[in-house]
Amino acid sequence: MASGMERGTEVAGGPAACYRELSQFPAITSAALGAAAGGQTFLLYTGESRARLPWCSWPPGLVGVGADSPPLQSAAAQTCPAAGSCVSAATTACGTWVAVASPSAGRHSAPRSTTSMARTGWGGMAGAHGKAGAHGTLPTAASLPPTLRLLSQHSPTGQHRAVLSRCPQQGHELLEVWGSSGRSHSVDLTALGKHGEVYTEGPFACLAWSHSETRLLYVAEKSRPKRCPPRPWDVPGAARPEEEEEEDEESEQFVYHEDWGEALSTRSVPVLCVLDLEGSSLSVLEGIPEHLSPGQALWSPDDRGVVFVGWWHEPFRLGLSACSNRRSGIFHLDLASRRCELLSAERSATCSPRLSPDGQRLLYLEGDLGGPHRQCLRLRMLTWQTRQTVTVLDVVQEPTEAFAGLYTEVLPPRCWAADSRRAVLGTPQRSRTDLLLVDTEAATVTNLTAGSSEGCWELLTLQWDLLVATCSAPHHPPSLVVTVLPPAGQELPLFWVPVEDTPTVPGITWKTLTVRPPCSGQSPAAHDTQVFEALLLSPPDSMAPHPLVVCPHGGPCAVFDARWRPSMAALCRLGFAVLLVNYRGSLGFGQASINSLLSHVGEQDVADTQLAVEQALCSEPLDPHQLALLAGSHGAFIALHLLTSQPKRYQACALRSPVSNLPALLGTSDIPDWRYASLGLPYSFERVPHAEDMATMLMRSPIAHAGRVQTPVLLCVGARDRRVSPMQALELYRVLRARGVPVRLLWYPEGGHVLAGVETEADIFGNCAHWLLRHLGQPWQGKTGQHSP
Repeated sequence: MASGMERGTEVAGGPAACYRELSQFPAITSAALGAAAGGQTFLLYTGESRARLPWCSWPPGLVGVGADSPPLQSAAAQTCPAAGSCVSAATTACGTWVAVASPSAGRHSAPRSTTSMARTGWGGMAGAHGKAGAHGTLPTAASLPPTLRLLSQHSPTGQHRAVLSRCPQQGHELLEVWGSSGRSHSVDLTALGKHGEVYTEGPFACLAWSHSETRLLYVAEKSRPKRCPPRPWDVPGAARPEEEEEEDEESEQFVYHEDWGEALSTRSVPVLCVLDLEGSSLSVLEGIPEHLSPGQALWSPDDRGVVFVGWWHEPFRLGLSACSNRRSGIFHLDLASRRCELLSAERSATCSPRLSPDGQRLLYLEGDLGGPHRQCLRLRMLTWQTRQTVTVLDVVQEPTEAFAGLYTEVLPPRCWAADSRRAVLGTPQRSRTDLLLVDTEAATVTNLTAGSSEGCWELLTLQWDLLVATCSAPHHPPSLVVTVLPPAGQELPLFWVPVEDTPTVPGITWKTLTVRPPCSGQSPAAHDTQVFEALLLSPPDSMAPHPLVVCPHGGPCAVFDARWRPSMAALCRLGFAVLLVNYRGSLGFGQASINSLLSHVGEQDVADTQLAVEQALCSEPLDPHQLALLAGSHGAFIALHLLTSQPKRYQACALRSPVSNLPALLGTSDIPDWRYASLGLPYSFERVPHAEDMATMLMRSPIAHAGRVQTPVLLCVGARDRRVSPMQALELYRVLRARGVPVRLLWYPEGGHVLAGVETEADIFGNCAHWLLRHLGQPWQGKTGQHSP
């Protein structure tokens, strides 16, 4: 087996450099198709969350199309016999072109049989393109410096593109409209002063065109009165003017404003805003009940109203990020009468409305209130004219081979086929994320990607029956692929063509392990026999037996699907095997599995993780004497329990945003309801903790048993974490240090719960890798391995 020194020198620059290298592969998060002038060509736009490598980069903005397209450098093609379509992709000097010869594409868009698409990005820093200028009397943004593009949306015909951007230097937000002849509108939203900052991400954000393509709808923070500058008489001891002495107004300067918790700390009161391009006006919509926070809005079929998701925020707000169990409904606001109508169930958690191309059907997700923060959801459909709703797909208690249920937080922005009958969406199915085609009339599901070598598929857009998606695997960074959706009943096999392929990373193999808990007693409960899975990533066999890094996921209602993860791939490059454990309670295995964890947190999840470890050690070339734990949030909670129950089993442990003291989270977390629900205790807004509650939570907390920990522990926390207070890690750090356990605490002042950002992630990974290498008995020569003094 290679020594720690050998493993360290195999990767130039060390662990952090290895992570930075692997994290630079394209991370495409969104896509849209736009039609160029005359409707004869398509442009494929993509949004990315990471910087691009030099070998696959080109300038942001539009890439030229038509007869002047550059010469081909490479090409690939695929024919779909069932659809009678041919899709080809070619890389050119300035981008990637996609040509589609498809009767379907011609039938549902313009009268043509061949379309072409040019691949381009809309993210990053970019100045204005085309003709500058403003429309009507709206404030122009032509004089502002280059901006950061945050949202982009094509009009229904694909002829126009709306772009929301922000000027970093002045903080102004701009909304521009582009067409084939350049920029037609440019509005400085900040200068108008009608609302606060626009929501560009998270559950509220949207940017929607009206069907007439004359109005734009978006969500922004409600405008608040500006703070008055200090006045001379505000100085202590100074005399106030006589007219001021009689006034007894309450000051608003220090009033507390609730927010929506982790990752939404600047989001408090969202409002719906409409920019009228023809009338040159901006308005904040009225008529929405005051107890609702609106978001995810779109236009009604006749453009006379707005459909939106409304979240109840009374009596107070709970954390919304990664929580699909909050009370919410689908509403319709009539713009003329200001009548607000509830379209969905009265007491449910609904989100993600998607209107069919013919405007007759509205698809949305629905879940139950309370309980696990993420659950198996229903797919519901409303017929617009009759307002009748039906359940297309119900909650799945026990998964079948064909369908395990819906667990996605949102539907793709464009998920309907052109026939307004079928829809495509991505969702976890056990330890995979697959694309499912749903026939809304027959209520049937077809898995379009089952059995593929890639373990994670994500739909970016479906327009004019052209599907754009990404696919990845633990050893394969995301590739951008396209295909044509065949007619109903002929969808399989589906032939994908790479638009932008990425090479596999050598030296990484992976497999899915199935784990079955042992029966407890002669009549075991249903949850005692539920199988779960774990993903095992391994370096080449020539380095066996491998040291093993065990990773239970956070959540706990989440899942490790078989996608590309730079940190896990980097660990393999450093010589570690990695076990990603999907214990019972993970998404993708049925609602019964999720419910089985309630009241068994800190017990069942811990036992499942250890069972997966023991099975892997028995069946795979792993070193049982070199085990480490790497986890975050609830996964760190599991890891700490493993350290206390088996003090000598693991040689090293690195944790992010750890949960260690459950009762302390009642007053510090944005999701106090989960503290009760996880232990099977009821929750209500007015509930205050009892001594019995606190005692139960404390006994399930790792901090209560921290005296048993002997393993060296590295802690990484964000000072701005609203979900798990960084004080949890600080308390644990002090306890371990007082007992002489090697411990180190990394404190990121601007970090939140997920500690996001390439540089932050690289720093965390570098420190974690050094820690594991050092304490597994294989010293690493570097300064960052020293624990806190």
